[in-house]
Amino acid sequence: MYRHFFKRFLDFFAALALLIMASPILIFIIPFLAISNRGKVFFIQERPGKEEKIFKIMKFKTMNDKKDADGNLLPDEYRITKVGHLIRQSSLDEIPQLVNVLKGDMSLIGPRPLLISYLPLYSQKQQRRHLIRPGITGWAQVNGRNAISWQQKFDYDVWYVENLSFLVDTKILWLTIKKVIKRDGISSDTSATMEAFTGNETTAG
Repeated sequence: MYRHFFKRFLDFFAALALLIMASPILIFIIPFLAISNRGKVFFIQERPGKEEKIFKIMKFKTMNDKKDADGNLLPDEYRITKVGHLIRQSSLDEIPQLVNVLKGDMSLIGPRPLLISYLPLYSQKQQRRHLIRPGITGWAQVNGRNAISWQQKFDYDVWYVENLSFLVDTKILWLTIKKVIKRDGISSDTSATMEAFTGNETTAG
């Protein structure tokens, strides 16, 4: 009952309440982002959601669009703006995703929505992460976020899908608050953000 009804009910009203409470912060952040990113406040990108249905995710834009001599975007660590770094460290860049939750594209808690290009790279087991709505935070995020390997992250995602419950969600919510306060797991060991997923050594489920 919780998985199929109450979770969505709680998502909607919690996201609405959080947006209202965050409105003073948004009014403060948006002008600084507009100046830092030459008028571009939001990062919008297509991502796969539940049952791999494509939707447009919204985040605050924390990186500029600087490119190298060949026209390729510079590595993430060279594109994160000073304002963006502060917003990312405090996880405030995730606030616009509450709109995705209101629309039903996402849940507050679930596997993070990743790139469309990753879809053909998943093993049969890893594909199970798309059986539910993706989330703003999740079991993988409270167990390392960007500081753990892709394999560990996917294992946590699948575990969550198979063990989803109100008690598990409550635990993840509490651990997320602690992680945000401590600013834990924001970066991987070798990059400012998570390195790209390039596939598994084997595609066996």
